[in-house]
Amino acid sequence: MVRRALVLAAAAALGGCTVVGPDYHVPDAAMVKAPAAQGAFQSIGAATTQEPLPDHWWRLYENPTLDRLIEQAFAANTDLRVAEANLERSLALLDQRNAGREIQGSANAETSWAQRSAEAELSHVKPPTRQIYNMGIGASYDLDLFGGIKRGIEAASADADAAVAARDLVRVTVAAETARAYADICNAGYQRDVLGRAIAVLEQSVRLTRIMVSHGRAAPYELDRRQALLEASQARLPQLVARQRNALFRATALAGRMPSDADPGLLACHAPLALTRMIPVGDGAALLKRRPDIRMAERRLAAATARIGVAAADLYPDIRLGASIGSTGAAADFLSPLTNRFGLGPLISWTLNRHAVRARIVATEAQSRGDLAAFDGAVIKALREVETALTNYQAGLEQQESLDRASEDAMRAAMRISQLRRGGKIAALPALEAERDRIAADQAAAEARAAINDDQVTLFLTLGGGWIN
Repeated sequence: MVRRALVLAAAAALGGCTVVGPDYHVPDAAMVKAPAAQGAFQSIGAATTQEPLPDHWWRLYENPTLDRLIEQAFAANTDLRVAEANLERSLALLDQRNAGREIQGSANAETSWAQRSAEAELSHVKPPTRQIYNMGIGASYDLDLFGGIKRGIEAASADADAAVAARDLVRVTVAAETARAYADICNAGYQRDVLGRAIAVLEQSVRLTRIMVSHGRAAPYELDRRQALLEASQARLPQLVARQRNALFRATALAGRMPSDADPGLLACHAPLALTRMIPVGDGAALLKRRPDIRMAERRLAAATARIGVAAADLYPDIRLGASIGSTGAAADFLSPLTNRFGLGPLISWTLNRHAVRARIVATEAQSRGDLAAFDGAVIKALREVETALTNYQAGLEQQESLDRASEDAMRAAMRISQLRRGGKIAALPALEAERDRIAADQAAAEARAAINDDQVTLFLTLGGGWIN
């Protein structure tokens, strides 16, 4: 009987396995395959191109300090360390799953001083005490006739791929937030410089107005008005200082360092980051391949699909080929022919509670449908985020161009009034007012540049660049 079972098992193994559960492929109805998701973005403007996004997008700023900060963040960021650990764990679990295809072995050895009961011996005479030993080795191999192990490996492999994508997503975020923090440092420094010029002009205006009031050439309320403007401008300075220092602490934390380790030299930046070329954004097809969150969602769908097969395999028997050899007996007869034993044959286990198994199959199928919906949602979210970022960036550029023109107009007006002042055709106070207006225009333009830098970083973040080593 045993021999017949062995023959049947071997024939099944040689004849090929039946792998239960669906073979995974990206569903034809998935959003990622929709033609509308593959083409050019709807909101591409004059400042962007359809050229492929480079792997290290921050190098488009050609700023060595920014490059250094991002490399430091990649080396020591705590969130990235967590993602790397999760990836290592997933790879270890995959290795564990792969080990299921290998021959499993075991060994044992024990000894005891024992006496069987007289009742067990069917005797009224006290049995002798003996030193008993038991030792042996065994091996077994799972034939995986119905693909439960294979599907488990597929699921673990997809989980590992999802962990890779999760690591890449952290890299994308770390690069973007580091660039954003450094841009905030530089923009706050630039705005402090412009505000300092405004304060200097207002101080001069207050001094001149005070002299005019003392000589009866100006009303006292004019002094109060200009003093209020000065104090309002001075009140903005602590906010900019705090903004700059907070951005410094953010950059330091992103690099995995304590606030006390912050580099004060970064505060020397007083110029907004400027791109050396138009932003390359690629197209929808490239975006869907590049975004780590989309890859992660797709891999989770693949894992869920494979787990349907893992659950379905429990409907069928698990057949192993097993062999063992050993020796069991009294120590005095150690390894004598009478103590030797061996065994060879199939090991069959079968879950008879099929209702529970079918319930698990239904659960995994529902999980697969949920993961498909999440996959579609990730695609829609990615496309929406890019279109929104492109629209905001284009609007910000248009606003900046208008504010730059206003700043140039204010500068020309201030220069003309200054010439009139030097020619004695206009008083000093109107000239200061014109200079104040020019600086106010510069302040608005500086705020617009800061917003542009933020829009740029957001656009790069939504494009999903920066995860390739």
